Amino acid sequence: MDAETNAPARYRLPRGGRIDRGAPITIHFNGTAIPAFEGDTVASALLASGVHFVGRSFKYHRPRGIVSHGSDEPNALLSVDRGIGRVDPNNRATVTAATEGLHVGSQNHWPSLQFDIGVVNDRVWPLLPAGFYYKTFMWPKGFWDKVYEPRIRAAAGLGRAPGRPDPDRYANRHAHCDVLVVGAGPAGLAAALAASEAGKRVILADEQQEVGGSLLHEVTAEIEGRSAMKWLAETRNALEERDNVIVLPRTTAFGYYNQNHVVMAERVSDHIARPAAGQPRERLWQVRAGEVVLATGAHERPLIFAGNDRPGVMLAESVRAYINRWAVAPGTQIVFVINGASAYRAAEDAQNAGLDVTVVDYRFEGECGPETALLRGRGVTVLTGHTVVGTSGRGRVSSVVVAKLGPHGEVRGQRRTLLCDCVAMSGGWTPAVHLFSQSRGKLAFDEAIDAFVPGAPSQAVRAAGAAAGTYQLAGCLDDGFAAGAAAAGSHAERTFAASPVFAGFKPVRELPTDADRMRVRAFVDFQNDVTAKDVRLAVKEGFESVEHVKRYTTNGMATDQGKTSNMTALGIIADTLHKPVPAVGTTTFRPPFTPVTFGTLIGPNKGPLFDPARKTPIHDWAAEHGAAFEDVGLWKRAHYFPRAGEDMHAAVARECRAVRTGVGLFDASTLGKIEVVGPDAAEFMNRLYINAWLKLEPGRCRYGLMLKEDGFVFDDGVVARLAPDRFHVTTTTGGAPRVLAHMEDYLQTEWPDLKVFLTSITEQWAVIAVQGPKARETIAPLVEGIDLAPAAFPHMAYREGRVAGAPARVFRVSFTGEVGYEINVPADYGRSVWEAIHAAGELYGIVPYGTETMHVLRAERGFIIVGQETDGTVTPDDLGLAGMIAKTKADFVGKRSLARPEMASPERKQLVGLLATDPAVVLEEGAQVVTDPKAPVPMPIIGHVTSSYASVNCGRSIALALVKGGRARMGATVHVTTPSGFTTATVAEPVFLDPKGERVHG
Repeated sequence: MDAETNAPARYRLPRGGRIDRGAPITIHFNGTAIPAFEGDTVASALLASGVHFVGRSFKYHRPRGIVSHGSDEPNALLSVDRGIGRVDPNNRATVTAATEGLHVGSQNHWPSLQFDIGVVNDRVWPLLPAGFYYKTFMWPKGFWDKVYEPRIRAAAGLGRAPGRPDPDRYANRHAHCDVLVVGAGPAGLAAALAASEAGKRVILADEQQEVGGSLLHEVTAEIEGRSAMKWLAETRNALEERDNVIVLPRTTAFGYYNQNHVVMAERVSDHIARPAAGQPRERLWQVRAGEVVLATGAHERPLIFAGNDRPGVMLAESVRAYINRWAVAPGTQIVFVINGASAYRAAEDAQNAGLDVTVVDYRFEGECGPETALLRGRGVTVLTGHTVVGTSGRGRVSSVVVAKLGPHGEVRGQRRTLLCDCVAMSGGWTPAVHLFSQSRGKLAFDEAIDAFVPGAPSQAVRAAGAAAGTYQLAGCLDDGFAAGAAAAGSHAERTFAASPVFAGFKPVRELPTDADRMRVRAFVDFQNDVTAKDVRLAVKEGFESVEHVKRYTTNGMATDQGKTSNMTALGIIADTLHKPVPAVGTTTFRPPFTPVTFGTLIGPNKGPLFDPARKTPIHDWAAEHGAAFEDVGLWKRAHYFPRAGEDMHAAVARECRAVRTGVGLFDASTLGKIEVVGPDAAEFMNRLYINAWLKLEPGRCRYGLMLKEDGFVFDDGVVARLAPDRFHVTTTTGGAPRVLAHMEDYLQTEWPDLKVFLTSITEQWAVIAVQGPKARETIAPLVEGIDLAPAAFPHMAYREGRVAGAPARVFRVSFTGEVGYEINVPADYGRSVWEAIHAAGELYGIVPYGTETMHVLRAERGFIIVGQETDGTVTPDDLGLAGMIAKTKADFVGKRSLARPEMASPERKQLVGLLATDPAVVLEEGAQVVTDPKAPVPMPIIGHVTSSYASVNCGRSIALALVKGGRARMGATVHVTTPSGFTTATVAEPVFLDPKGERVHG
């Protein structure tokens, strides 16, 4: 910190600003008390105390100061401690509200900000050009794991991630509106006026602490015959009083998605020193808008010259904002280095505040407008046709070195040193087109302003004001009102009378210099230490794509996401390639627009809600009876039920034996369940599944297999036809959401003529599977209204009745190969019916079993599990299920793909069984299968193990595998990988028990 910071608030102006001088507060920077007022940001408070040096750059650890006043700030990233037990890194000082007792600290240095060991990188900067790490860390080869990677990881990052749980609360809200206006500057306010006057529901959001945009630091302009400040106050009040308008300050629209879905982060309480108990810190807004108006403004560009990164070098409009909005003088001697007319208003306001002002204008005298004479008439020195060739200063800029330009832009005059304690630079403006580009709108290059502007939209979105390349105040207001009216479907017209803004601009990529450009350090990306030389070097080394240059140099990859650097970098690339800027293109504008906390994205999902667990109605009974649980998707499922002294293997063996010899009880409530209803339900099912459904009789069940369009297995499950127009569809536990979405997609987009309704009923029904030779005897005393005799209720049939007094849908199906019933009862009856069945089954030694036993039992019978025996590239024939495909159906999803020759290749991987030569060896799931373990590397792999278990009922280990040409290899010996090498196994049929399937009939 500068010695001058010992004089508190010496740079605070005696009057003006939007701060509350009657509410003094104190914040702390690196342990030093900094006086401030309510309404200050951390940046304005620091500047008021003369603090410019606030951090170190990432690569060279060079001193870095405050550059801007908004979300485009690349340098002033601070760790923030609000006294709640957590320190947040990488907060931009320019948008962090100053609150009583706030502690902030600088980052990326050791041991201190003033004395940083990392500055050694700056001493050897010629050895660390762009992409040096790609060339340096290649040799010696063994150093990568032991030396390079550990040190790179240790050096990575700017701040330290918090190590404690987040104590804050976060909220979220879904909202709909007719018109969403993003940005509440002049254009946004006018757009909101127009849309709300048309009676539309309007949401107006702005990332600043109060609405107004650039008008918040506009002290001389007039709108409609009154001061801009008064017009702003009247407009804000009018909008807030309208019932059809929601005004959201401190709310950043950070993502624009399909169907006008805009996601916004509202900072609810960070600006409050002591928020009320339970008040959220931030709120996530998910807004679906009929129309969107983007009035996101424009970002001022820095100028590129030697030493442009010193603390005290700032954007000209930001200097103006600090003077007018926060009553802070960023310096007492300010040199404005500019290439256009807009910064003259900042210089004028600085002089009005009593500051010493000098202007260095890159434009020649004949290229300037009346602004030059106006400022000279006020006694300000204006040097036209000049460039900056260097700066000096330790910890803060103390002078700039300028030189006069010749007629061709070359440095011709002698150098001249201008003393200063602040440099205000302005390189023109870049419209903030980020959200428009995220909406998939096309950008167009506007030569007049040397920038990309919104072109053809792809959604119902309009850009207005500076975001569309309109920089005059009156033009922004007119543009905004017209956009708001059009978005509202109104034909209202209105023009605004407003003070003119100085116009005129001369693009420049890098200010001319008389030094060797290969030795000039003119920074483009301040945070990542990317210089103009680095960008040129990347292009010369063959990285001509803007995306490649970005990654090779890291330009635009800082926390500001290139807001201050990208346009300049594009210009340098274009000049180096001798191409126009549009031919170079832009990098991709990805969300978020500015950094967003994880808490905001996650919302209230923290603690036990961070990973919500779905529990079945029978969960508590299982827990009370000692079940070990596993996570299956979001569900908690009983894995096995160990008794005293049993490990998992012993418990599973006991459960498997009980199901095969007596009766077992299984909670299958997690199965996905979808009801398909309507006159065309059968036709709908017929088109979705590979097998036929039109002739399935009500009261019967069928195993269904569903494919994707590519012909590969998507999901499976048993389907019961409840009535001619109603089907009860089951899916895999994890597949329920995607199957329902798959069905809805086809129903809404491919077959909208079908009269079908889909309803998820997964949680409506508890499912109790009773399996085993004694299953019928177990449930018989509890069943009413259903004849359980095998002839009346055969395998793959469905009946309705009552079980233990509860209404029930009973399926005669089995996933074990034994006599089985899946009893569906309303979820509220789940536990009581389970307990009744368990009590009735005690006579037969009933055993509750878990998912592990279920897996073993189904594998013994060769039944597949989608997601285990399939991997997204498996066809019905690969699984031996080609016989399920209905031969008479005209079409079904995936049929055409199955007709491709490669889908019937005999060399495809096919489902087979594997029997390890040593029956005690349980193969590892995922293990690779080869024919010759001595083959040279890369060894040909013919398949892999999909399921593997120790089967007490088979008296040995069993496994299922997908093997190339597997059905032709029956009886062959293969080799399977193990942790210590290979073991041998024999290829067998994938059914290990009851190959004829006789046990299921009882």
